[in-house]
Amino acid sequence: MKKKILILAGGFSREREISLKTAKGVFKEIKKKYHVKIFEPNGDLIKNLRLFKPDVVFNALHGRYGEDGYIQSILESEKIKYTHSGVLSSSIAIDKELSKKIFIKNNILTPKYIKFRFTESIKKSKLIKKIKSKLSFPVVIKPFNEGSSVEVYICSEKNFFKNLNKLISYREVMIEKYIPGREIQVAIMGKKKLGAIELVPKRKFYDYQAKYNAKSKTKHIIPVKINNKKLKEVLNIASKAHKIIGCKGVTRSDFKFYKDKFYLLEINTQPGMTSLSLVPEIARFRNISFLNLIDWIIKDASIHR
Repeated sequence: MKKKILILAGGFSREREISLKTAKGVFKEIKKKYHVKIFEPNGDLIKNLRLFKPDVVFNALHGRYGEDGYIQSILESEKIKYTHSGVLSSSIAIDKELSKKIFIKNNILTPKYIKFRFTESIKKSKLIKKIKSKLSFPVVIKPFNEGSSVEVYICSEKNFFKNLNKLISYREVMIEKYIPGREIQVAIMGKKKLGAIELVPKRKFYDYQAKYNAKSKTKHIIPVKINNKKLKEVLNIASKAHKIIGCKGVTRSDFKFYKDKFYLLEINTQPGMTSLSLVPEIARFRNISFLNLIDWIIKDASIHR
Protein backbone atom coordinates (compact mmCIF):
# COMPACT_ATOMS: atom_id res chain seq x y z
CA MET A 1 0.00 0.00 0.00
CA LYS A 2 1.32 3.46 -0.99
CA LYS A 3 2.31 5.88 1.75
CA LYS A 4 -0.02 8.86 2.13
CA ILE A 5 1.74 12.21 1.73
CA LEU A 6 -0.07 15.45 2.41
CA ILE A 7 1.64 18.52 0.93
CA LEU A 8 0.80 21.68 2.85
CA ALA A 9 1.00 24.69 0.54
CA GLY A 10 -0.24 28.20 -0.11
CA GLY A 11 -0.94 29.67 3.27
CA PHE A 12 -1.28 33.28 4.35
CA SER A 13 2.20 34.73 3.92
CA ARG A 14 3.45 36.94 1.11
CA GLU A 15 5.24 33.91 -0.29
CA ARG A 16 1.99 32.10 -1.05
CA GLU A 17 2.56 31.85 -4.82
CA ILE A 18 6.05 30.39 -4.39
CA SER A 19 4.70 27.87 -1.90
CA LEU A 20 2.10 26.70 -4.44
CA LYS A 21 4.82 26.36 -7.11
CA THR A 22 6.92 24.29 -4.70
CA ALA A 23 3.91 22.06 -3.98
CA LYS A 24 3.20 21.48 -7.68
CA GLY A 25 6.86 20.64 -8.31
CA VAL A 26 6.94 18.14 -5.44
CA PHE A 27 3.54 16.63 -6.38
CA LYS A 28 4.64 16.04 -9.98
CA GLU A 29 7.76 14.16 -8.83
CA ILE A 30 6.22 11.87 -6.21
CA LYS A 31 2.63 11.24 -7.42
CA LYS A 32 3.54 7.83 -8.93
CA LYS A 33 5.37 6.60 -5.85
CA TYR A 34 2.98 7.87 -3.14
CA HIS A 35 -0.68 8.62 -2.58
CA VAL A 36 -0.36 12.42 -2.61
CA LYS A 37 -2.71 15.28 -1.87
CA ILE A 38 -2.05 19.05 -1.82
CA PHE A 39 -3.89 20.89 0.92
CA GLU A 40 -4.06 24.56 1.87
CA PRO A 41 -4.17 25.19 5.61
CA ASN A 42 -7.37 26.93 6.64
CA GLY A 43 -9.84 26.81 9.51
CA ASP A 44 -10.41 23.10 8.82
CA LEU A 45 -6.73 22.07 8.96
CA ILE A 46 -7.01 19.70 11.96
CA LYS A 47 -10.27 18.22 10.68
CA ASN A 48 -8.71 17.53 7.26
CA LEU A 49 -5.55 16.08 8.79
CA ARG A 50 -7.67 13.64 10.76
CA LEU A 51 -9.76 12.74 7.71
CA PHE A 52 -6.83 12.10 5.35
CA LYS A 53 -4.58 10.55 8.04
CA PRO A 54 -1.27 11.20 6.25
CA ASP A 55 1.82 9.14 6.99
CA VAL A 56 3.90 12.26 6.37
CA VAL A 57 3.15 15.95 5.90
CA PHE A 58 5.47 17.59 3.38
CA ASN A 59 5.62 21.17 4.60
CA ALA A 60 5.86 23.30 1.45
CA LEU A 61 4.70 26.47 3.19
CA HIS A 62 6.98 29.49 3.11
CA GLY A 63 7.14 32.51 5.40
CA ARG A 64 4.93 33.28 8.36
CA TYR A 65 2.54 30.64 9.75
CA GLY A 66 4.36 27.92 7.77
CA GLU A 67 8.05 28.43 8.40
CA ASP A 68 7.91 29.96 11.88
CA GLY A 69 6.92 27.03 14.10
CA TYR A 70 3.16 27.65 13.97
CA ILE A 71 2.16 24.79 11.64
CA GLN A 72 4.88 22.61 13.15
CA SER A 73 3.29 22.92 16.61
CA ILE A 74 -0.09 21.77 15.20
CA LEU A 75 1.54 18.76 13.53
CA GLU A 76 3.39 17.94 16.76
CA SER A 77 0.14 18.03 18.74
CA GLU A 78 -1.53 15.75 16.16
CA LYS A 79 1.48 13.38 16.32
CA ILE A 80 2.00 13.50 12.54
CA LYS A 81 5.44 13.11 10.98
CA TYR A 82 6.51 16.20 9.06
CA THR A 83 9.45 17.46 7.03
CA HIS A 84 12.02 20.21 7.60
CA SER A 85 12.83 21.90 10.91
CA GLY A 86 10.88 21.71 14.16
CA VAL A 87 8.97 24.26 16.22
CA LEU A 88 11.85 25.96 18.02
CA SER A 89 14.42 25.98 15.21
CA SER A 90 11.83 27.27 12.72
CA SER A 91 10.79 30.11 15.01
CA ILE A 92 14.43 31.08 15.67
CA ALA A 93 15.52 30.95 12.02
CA ILE A 94 12.69 33.15 10.73
CA ASP A 95 13.38 35.76 13.41
CA LYS A 96 16.24 37.68 11.82
CA GLU A 97 17.25 39.41 15.05
CA LEU A 98 17.23 36.31 17.25
CA SER A 99 19.16 34.23 14.73
CA LYS A 100 21.70 37.07 14.30
CA LYS A 101 22.28 37.16 18.06
CA ILE A 102 22.93 33.40 18.01
CA PHE A 103 25.32 33.77 15.05
CA ILE A 104 27.24 36.55 16.83
CA LYS A 105 27.45 34.54 20.07
CA ASN A 106 28.90 31.62 18.10
CA ASN A 107 31.48 33.73 16.23
CA ILE A 108 29.69 33.62 12.88
CA LEU A 109 30.21 36.84 10.96
CA THR A 110 26.95 38.62 10.10
CA PRO A 111 26.25 42.24 9.06
CA LYS A 112 25.76 44.77 11.89
CA TYR A 113 22.25 46.09 12.39
CA ILE A 114 20.04 48.37 14.43
CA LYS A 115 16.36 47.93 15.22
CA PHE A 116 13.83 50.59 14.30
CA ARG A 117 10.31 50.73 15.74
CA PHE A 118 7.70 52.80 13.96
CA THR A 119 6.32 53.83 17.35
CA GLU A 120 9.65 55.54 18.16
CA SER A 121 9.47 59.30 18.24
CA ILE A 122 12.90 59.98 16.82
CA LYS A 123 13.79 62.91 14.58
CA LYS A 124 14.77 62.04 11.03
CA SER A 125 18.10 63.81 11.42
CA LYS A 126 18.84 61.89 14.63
CA LEU A 127 18.06 58.54 12.99
CA ILE A 128 20.31 59.37 10.02
CA LYS A 129 23.09 60.35 12.45
CA LYS A 130 22.66 57.05 14.34
CA ILE A 131 22.84 55.04 11.11
CA LYS A 132 25.95 56.92 9.96
CA SER A 133 27.76 56.35 13.25
CA LYS A 134 26.79 52.68 13.75
CA LEU A 135 26.46 51.34 10.20
CA SER A 136 27.14 53.94 7.46
CA PHE A 137 25.22 54.11 4.18
CA PRO A 138 24.14 52.26 2.10
CA VAL A 139 21.97 50.12 4.38
CA VAL A 140 19.47 47.31 3.88
CA ILE A 141 16.04 47.60 5.47
CA LYS A 142 13.79 44.59 5.91
CA PRO A 143 11.12 43.08 8.17
CA PHE A 144 12.27 40.82 10.99
CA ASN A 145 10.21 37.80 9.99
CA GLU A 146 9.65 37.53 6.25
CA GLY A 147 11.54 35.29 3.84
CA SER A 148 12.37 35.22 0.11
CA SER A 149 13.66 38.81 0.18
CA VAL A 150 10.09 40.07 0.64
CA GLU A 151 10.06 43.83 1.31
CA VAL A 152 13.86 44.19 1.28
CA TYR A 153 15.33 47.51 0.16
CA ILE A 154 18.89 48.74 -0.32
CA CYS A 155 18.89 52.38 0.69
CA SER A 156 21.11 55.39 0.25
CA GLU A 157 20.69 58.35 2.60
CA LYS A 158 18.67 60.04 -0.15
CA ASN A 159 15.97 57.35 -0.56
CA PHE A 160 16.05 55.93 2.98
CA PHE A 161 12.81 57.43 4.32
CA LYS A 162 10.92 56.81 1.08
CA ASN A 163 11.73 53.08 1.39
CA LEU A 164 11.25 52.99 5.16
CA ASN A 165 7.68 54.25 4.72
CA LYS A 166 6.93 51.25 2.49
CA LEU A 167 7.42 49.04 5.58
CA ILE A 168 5.13 51.01 7.89
CA SER A 169 2.70 48.05 8.10
CA TYR A 170 5.38 46.26 10.17
CA ARG A 171 5.75 47.23 13.83
CA GLU A 172 9.52 47.17 13.61
CA VAL A 173 12.20 46.67 10.98
CA MET A 174 15.86 45.80 10.77
CA ILE A 175 18.31 48.39 9.44
CA GLU A 176 21.36 46.41 8.43
CA LYS A 177 24.76 47.40 7.11
CA TYR A 178 24.90 46.68 3.37
CA ILE A 179 27.66 44.26 2.48
CA PRO A 180 28.67 44.38 -1.18
CA GLY A 181 30.41 41.43 -2.79
CA ARG A 182 29.42 38.04 -4.14
CA GLU A 183 26.14 36.21 -3.39
CA ILE A 184 26.85 32.64 -2.30
CA GLN A 185 24.23 30.18 -1.07
CA VAL A 186 24.94 26.90 0.70
CA ALA A 187 22.68 23.85 1.04
CA ILE A 188 22.81 21.46 3.99
CA MET A 189 21.01 18.10 3.81
CA GLY A 190 20.83 16.54 7.25
CA LYS A 191 24.47 16.10 8.29
CA LYS A 192 25.68 16.43 4.70
CA LYS A 193 27.28 19.63 3.38
CA LEU A 194 25.52 19.41 0.04
CA GLY A 195 27.29 22.26 -1.75
CA ALA A 196 27.32 25.90 -2.76
CA ILE A 197 26.16 28.04 -5.67
CA GLU A 198 26.95 31.62 -6.65
CA LEU A 199 24.32 34.00 -7.97
CA VAL A 200 25.01 36.95 -10.21
CA PRO A 201 21.77 38.94 -10.42
CA LYS A 202 21.14 41.36 -13.28
CA ARG A 203 19.10 43.33 -10.75
CA LYS A 204 20.61 45.39 -7.92
CA PHE A 205 20.64 42.35 -5.63
CA TYR A 206 19.16 38.85 -5.35
CA ASP A 207 15.66 40.07 -4.50
CA TYR A 208 12.23 38.40 -4.84
CA GLN A 209 12.11 39.00 -8.63
CA ALA A 210 15.65 37.73 -9.14
CA LYS A 211 14.78 34.58 -7.18
CA TYR A 212 11.52 33.62 -8.81
CA ASN A 213 11.18 35.32 -12.19
CA ALA A 214 13.07 33.56 -15.00
CA LYS A 215 12.97 36.81 -17.00
CA SER A 216 15.26 38.46 -14.43
CA LYS A 217 18.06 36.25 -15.87
CA THR A 218 20.01 35.73 -12.66
CA LYS A 219 23.19 33.83 -13.51
CA HIS A 220 23.80 30.66 -11.48
CA ILE A 221 27.44 29.58 -11.14
CA ILE A 222 28.21 26.05 -9.95
CA PRO A 223 30.83 25.06 -8.94
CA VAL A 224 31.59 28.36 -7.22
CA LYS A 225 34.85 29.87 -8.42
CA ILE A 226 36.66 30.05 -5.08
CA ASN A 227 39.57 27.95 -3.87
CA ASN A 228 38.95 24.71 -1.97
CA LYS A 229 39.97 26.20 1.37
CA LYS A 230 37.36 28.99 1.04
CA LEU A 231 34.70 26.57 -0.22
CA LYS A 232 35.31 24.31 2.77
CA GLU A 233 35.10 27.36 5.06
CA VAL A 234 31.67 28.50 3.80
CA LEU A 235 30.30 24.93 3.90
CA ASN A 236 31.50 24.61 7.50
CA ILE A 237 29.89 27.92 8.52
CA ALA A 238 26.54 26.85 7.00
CA SER A 239 26.78 23.47 8.75
CA LYS A 240 27.59 25.17 12.05
CA ALA A 241 24.61 27.55 11.69
CA HIS A 242 22.33 24.59 10.84
CA LYS A 243 23.46 22.80 14.02
CA ILE A 244 23.39 25.72 16.48
CA ILE A 245 19.87 26.74 15.42
CA GLY A 246 18.86 23.07 15.75
CA CYS A 247 17.66 22.68 12.16
CA LYS A 248 16.57 19.39 10.60
CA GLY A 249 16.22 18.18 7.02
CA VAL A 250 17.32 20.60 4.32
CA THR A 251 18.37 24.23 4.87
CA ARG A 252 19.86 26.94 2.69
CA SER A 253 22.15 29.63 4.10
CA ASP A 254 22.62 32.96 2.32
CA PHE A 255 26.06 34.57 2.37
CA LYS A 256 27.86 37.63 1.07
CA PHE A 257 31.54 37.09 0.24
CA TYR A 258 33.45 40.35 0.61
CA LYS A 259 37.16 41.06 1.15
CA ASP A 260 37.86 37.36 1.66
CA LYS A 261 35.22 37.07 4.43
CA PHE A 262 31.85 35.31 4.49
CA TYR A 263 28.92 37.19 6.06
CA LEU A 264 25.91 35.01 6.92
CA LEU A 265 22.72 36.93 6.13
CA GLU A 266 20.18 34.28 7.15
CA ILE A 267 19.32 30.60 7.23
CA ASN A 268 16.22 29.30 5.43
CA THR A 269 14.58 26.26 7.01
CA GLN A 270 12.19 25.60 4.12
CA PRO A 271 13.98 26.46 0.89
CA GLY A 272 11.95 26.55 -2.31
CA MET A 273 11.56 23.47 -4.50
CA THR A 274 10.59 25.15 -7.79
CA SER A 275 12.31 24.77 -11.19
CA LEU A 276 14.42 27.86 -10.37
CA SER A 277 15.20 26.82 -6.79
CA LEU A 278 18.77 26.54 -5.62
CA VAL A 279 18.76 23.46 -3.37
CA PRO A 280 17.53 21.14 -6.19
CA GLU A 281 20.16 22.70 -8.48
CA ILE A 282 22.95 22.08 -5.95
CA ALA A 283 21.63 18.53 -5.44
CA ARG A 284 21.65 17.90 -9.22
CA PHE A 285 25.28 18.98 -9.34
CA ARG A 286 25.98 16.36 -6.67
CA ASN A 287 24.16 13.73 -8.80
CA ILE A 288 21.05 13.72 -6.59
CA SER A 289 17.93 13.91 -8.75
CA PHE A 290 14.96 16.07 -7.74
CA LEU A 291 12.95 12.90 -7.01
CA ASN A 292 15.72 11.47 -4.81
CA LEU A 293 16.03 14.79 -2.97
CA ILE A 294 12.27 14.92 -2.26
CA ASP A 295 12.30 11.23 -1.33
CA TRP A 296 15.12 11.84 1.16
CA ILE A 297 13.19 14.75 2.72
CA ILE A 298 10.09 12.54 3.11
CA LYS A 299 12.06 9.65 4.63
CA ASP A 300 13.76 12.10 7.02
CA ALA A 301 10.34 13.27 8.35
CA SER A 302 9.52 12.67 12.01
CA ILE A 303 7.61 13.96 15.03
CA HIS A 304 9.43 16.06 17.71
CA ARG A 305 11.94 17.58 15.30
